[in-house]
Amino acid sequence: MLNQLSLIDLVVMILLLLIMPTAGIWVAMRKKNAERYFLAGRSIRWWTVAASVFGSNISSFHLIGMLGIGYSIGFVQAHYEIVFPAVLLLAYVFLASYRRLGLFTLSQYLEVRYSPAARLTYTVLLVLIILVQLVGAFYVGSITLQWLFGGTAFAISYTGGLLLIALITSSYTLWGGMESIVITDTIQSVLMLAAGTAVAFFTFTQPEIGGFSGMLALDAAQPAAAQKMHLYLPASHPTLPWTGIFTGLMLQHCFNFATNQFLVQRALAAASDDDARKGLIASGFLKLTVPFFSIATGVAAYYLFEARFGGADFNADSTFLRLVETVIPSGIGLTGLIVAGLTAATFSSVDSMMNAATTLLTVDVYQKYFRQDASDRQLLRFGRGCILALVLAATTIAWFTYTPDRANQFFLKVSAQLSYFTPGIMAAFLFGILSPRSGAKGALLAMALGPLFGVSAEWIWRIIFAKDLNFLHRIALTFLFACTMMGFFNQASDQMQQQGKLLEGVSIRSFLRAIGIFFLLQLPVAALLVFGGWQPIKVAPLGAAAALAAFWPWLQGRQKPLWQDDMFYASVLTAASVFIYYYFA
Repeated sequence: MLNQLSLIDLVVMILLLLIMPTAGIWVAMRKKNAERYFLAGRSIRWWTVAASVFGSNISSFHLIGMLGIGYSIGFVQAHYEIVFPAVLLLAYVFLASYRRLGLFTLSQYLEVRYSPAARLTYTVLLVLIILVQLVGAFYVGSITLQWLFGGTAFAISYTGGLLLIALITSSYTLWGGMESIVITDTIQSVLMLAAGTAVAFFTFTQPEIGGFSGMLALDAAQPAAAQKMHLYLPASHPTLPWTGIFTGLMLQHCFNFATNQFLVQRALAAASDDDARKGLIASGFLKLTVPFFSIATGVAAYYLFEARFGGADFNADSTFLRLVETVIPSGIGLTGLIVAGLTAATFSSVDSMMNAATTLLTVDVYQKYFRQDASDRQLLRFGRGCILALVLAATTIAWFTYTPDRANQFFLKVSAQLSYFTPGIMAAFLFGILSPRSGAKGALLAMALGPLFGVSAEWIWRIIFAKDLNFLHRIALTFLFACTMMGFFNQASDQMQQQGKLLEGVSIRSFLRAIGIFFLLQLPVAALLVFGGWQPIKVAPLGAAAALAAFWPWLQGRQKPLWQDDMFYASVLTAASVFIYYYFA
């Protein structure tokens, strides 16, 4: 719990928090048509795409929880923030087809590519996923607000937190739609980065830590089993095995960034293909900062508390606030900045979820099945009604499921299990882009039967091996099953095959060649690390150079200067990510 905030902290916090709804409401006052409301008039520039994707993907619980995991487990959690394969998949495989069709929703792509039934199936699954995530965001967001402001003049109850989240996010989302959301997401991203960077800076500059290099030295001095700054755990690890990281987790990233309306909607709203690609790549760089200002800071907190207090016996999720009280100078407004950043992060995912679900319900249900000739005014009225219904539903469910014991939250557990639905969706989109022969029957079976296969696989695994199947391995197995369905039922009609050829993003040959070149260049580098006994610090630059070399054939002959070319920045993002993979092996 934070100590009583000083006057300057209160002033800084209030001023910063007022900026967000004020900007959102100001944008909301502009006259709207359906395209401006749901996709910001397809006019947002790359830096806004980047900030909006980042802000939608990161929440206060995410930041606090990541730091706590760094404190308790270690740097391995950074894999959740290394998303370059998913970013490149959307930017260079899926995006051209999405934007060529002028989509409002990704489900519209499935209708054009497969059938109306595939479109409706995706809509139902995504609205379900978003609703449960929205309930979780309200639940955790309110608890976080309780926690942040407990003991201050702004102490708030759980119910009050729910109402505050509902009121603030609705104040600009209801009337401004996507146009307001991308503005507030940008502000939220700046506040989140400022808050996280401030905590990291003052933690690493403590004399007991001695900077990032000092923290690495402290960690290296520990017995191998106790070291925290490593990215890989054994294949038998129950939570994050390395085999699951490079299979199930990669697939989950690809779903989130390439086939999830929640995040892809920002790329659809971009002013141009170039803005969309650059914004997505920039969001990948922003995601790479989280392991260092959040997770690594949690590791540093572990060594700081060991040195200063002889250890700290408290819930890992309390690490963030305990760290703020320990390292942040008082009386200069920094604590107010940090609290404002975390409070803004509480709202950053909620508004985006509401807008995504509303777009799906309005375009794919109301306009498709009830009012095909709906005017902009009717679409906006229905969309705003959906937002009110979603806010009411999420607030009510979160209120009824409240329990002081945060380890036993039913709906958050359900949210964690929503990965049952994602492998089938991913397979339907991937085959739709890469294989013109893929038919509607295979896509429907992949999406509908995937969850049943996942449940069955866990049950069979438990019977045979007398232990639980890791959920990342389950995602990978379910994806293979979904791909089998897509391959077995691949007899598309001539018309559907022709449509698939028109919509394909890249040829499957080019796709496989790019992957093959990347892994071929990385193979000898990985061999030096695993079999050659080379130290990670020596292998990491070689891995990064090999990643850059993999992009060389695609950079040749391009018309733009390197500093203007999105492919160049994609290569740098890939190289930076590969460097992290090796350096912290």
